Amino acid sequence: MEAKTKAPPLPLHTVRSMPQTTFNRVFASVYACAILALLYHHLISLLYSKTIVSFSITLILLISDLILAFMWINTQSTRMYPVYRQQFPENLKKVLKRNDYPGLDVFICTADPYKEPPISLVNTALSVMAYDYPVEKVSVYVSDDGGSALTLFALMEAARFASHWLPFCQKNRPMDRSPEAYFKSSNQILSPDTEKIKIMYERLKTKIKRVLERGKVDEEFIKGAQEYEAFNKWTDKFTRQDHPTVIQVLLDTNKDRDVTGHQMPNLIYVTREKSNTSTHHFKAGALNVLLRVSASMTNAPIVLTQDCDMYSNDPQTPLLALCYFCDPDPAIRSKLGYVQFPQRFHGINKNDIYACAYKRLYEIQPMGFDGLKGPHYLGSGCFFSRRVFFGGPSALLAPEIPELHPVHAVDKPLQSKSSLALAHQVASSNYENQTNWGTKIGFRYGSLSEDFLTGFHMHCEGWKSIFCHPKRAAFLGDAPITLIDLLSQQKRWTHGVLQVGFCKHSPITFGVKATGPLMALGYAQSTFWASWTIPITTYAFLPQLALLNNVYIFPKVSDQFPWFLLYLFLFLGAYGQDFLDFVLDGGSAKSWWNDQRIWHVRGLTCYLFGSIEFLLKALGLSSFGFNVTSKTVNDEVSKRYEQGIFEFGVHSPMFVSLTMAALVNLISLVHGVFQVLKDGNLEEPFLQILIAGFAVLNCWPIYEAITFRTDSGKMPIKTIYVSIFLTCCIYLVASFIL
Repeated sequence: MEAKTKAPPLPLHTVRSMPQTTFNRVFASVYACAILALLYHHLISLLYSKTIVSFSITLILLISDLILAFMWINTQSTRMYPVYRQQFPENLKKVLKRNDYPGLDVFICTADPYKEPPISLVNTALSVMAYDYPVEKVSVYVSDDGGSALTLFALMEAARFASHWLPFCQKNRPMDRSPEAYFKSSNQILSPDTEKIKIMYERLKTKIKRVLERGKVDEEFIKGAQEYEAFNKWTDKFTRQDHPTVIQVLLDTNKDRDVTGHQMPNLIYVTREKSNTSTHHFKAGALNVLLRVSASMTNAPIVLTQDCDMYSNDPQTPLLALCYFCDPDPAIRSKLGYVQFPQRFHGINKNDIYACAYKRLYEIQPMGFDGLKGPHYLGSGCFFSRRVFFGGPSALLAPEIPELHPVHAVDKPLQSKSSLALAHQVASSNYENQTNWGTKIGFRYGSLSEDFLTGFHMHCEGWKSIFCHPKRAAFLGDAPITLIDLLSQQKRWTHGVLQVGFCKHSPITFGVKATGPLMALGYAQSTFWASWTIPITTYAFLPQLALLNNVYIFPKVSDQFPWFLLYLFLFLGAYGQDFLDFVLDGGSAKSWWNDQRIWHVRGLTCYLFGSIEFLLKALGLSSFGFNVTSKTVNDEVSKRYEQGIFEFGVHSPMFVSLTMAALVNLISLVHGVFQVLKDGNLEEPFLQILIAGFAVLNCWPIYEAITFRTDSGKMPIKTIYVSIFLTCCIYLVASFIL
């Protein structure tokens, strides 16, 4: 008899190349030749310039196109090896016993209960506590960097509600484990149990809302001596920037049980010690405190970082991550630092007018990175190996005390005096002094975009990462629904990534050696995205001001070969490939149009002002603080957003530059068309009229906000007057020069 062959092990995941890879490589070669031809044309024009004005215009165009070429090269690096992965968690369940599942420590960060509603934090915490994962293996740590008693109260209420919510989820197995999302969905089960739990949840929301409106936790809301003791720490001397460490164990898996008698996950509230004399790093500092506190209390080998408004949308998400962390190949496991899920958002309007889905940043580019060394850390929805925070795969950096070692086995109860004492010690404001925390260990300091910097350092140390992009969103969060919130957020990101780009570990210097050219260029695309502001601003003003003065700076239509057609190919080729990427990833034509519109808006606003702030800080002329993006929603604003109407409403320098560009392009378009009708000469001004017309189409929401609207979201009168005045000034200057 023939011996039976052993069946191959069931796959936990697969990977395949994207179908557009070959096209991307061929197109990149052709487009690169076209860019070289354009630069050659600029150089020839520069050499044969007959006047200072023509020389200056050509030089500005050359600089702008060099930056566009640089950013295009960076973008191509993520188009060379894009991959798509698939996971098989059902196979994982066949090879892992309950005790084999690694522990999971979940870190959730919040900072301000008035900008980040506590009910969102509650939903995020409950959604991860209800994972399809052994409850005794899950510990949820909430960092409250605002040190607010209101946040602690909301979590106490969440802990009480969890004793009912978790059994409900265990019994009914809903996909939506966030109560808010579940009760809004059409998939909720209609039963007496559902009505009962819904009433409990509405009571919870009402209670948290009342406490938030009062601004304090009154005695009527406090239950038991333990809660009194906790809230007594908020004395008159307790301020946002000066307070002691507060660590409160709200649920202990070894002690607390739900209403059915089953164990519950650990839930721990943490606010780190702060003093007015100490230096604070916002999110990175809070996460490092959670790393140390969690090490002293549970020290799970897997760490999930979550934003407070980014709830879990799939209860099997940890299993998807384990498909990689439990890979049978030790060579893969030993170098895998983290598994990143895309950030995706609910409540985005039909055509995503503000491009808040960040489809390119959170979905398209990470798939390209995944074919190299893996995606960069996106700040939320990321499962880390705890080991990754302590040096490279072959260079473990031992922490200063053995209890913080990534493989240290915690053998003391969660609420033992020694565990709590150590947790308070490592959360103190001066603990990191004379240590490697923030430089060689943990989340990295030195940038407002600490997530980007941390992921970059991990790749430089030799770690790899995985992009896990399931069809059902693993996490869903809140996106800005006003333009000013969007631009303020992006301005902070711009400042942060520029800090990375100009540090001693810049991707284009240190990164090339540490990660390889393609990976370094991919990082450089994000690091230097502020440089988009130079070509965008140039093409938003220079051709139009020249057109207003009847100066023609581009080739005539009759120059069919090669220069006019070259410009046409470069424009259509870049936009065509961008459109293809967007549509192949599931985007619509209208959402792509809005995405490219917002790219222009960012170039004229947050990229510009973020660069200015970075420069002023580098020169020591200003400082920059971390501002939390508001997650609160106004009904009137929300209604306009759903209707696809842009929200301005407040005066901002960023709206001034945007309005100036809109005015210049509209006036130049009208002037150009009038001149063509008058003189019959379309050949020379054609490209300038085309650019102005394209800009006018993009600026339609601005014209609407200036002239037609009467609601509170219209363009402020002050912004309009300042913009008109400055537009007249630059026109007069341009007329004098040209």
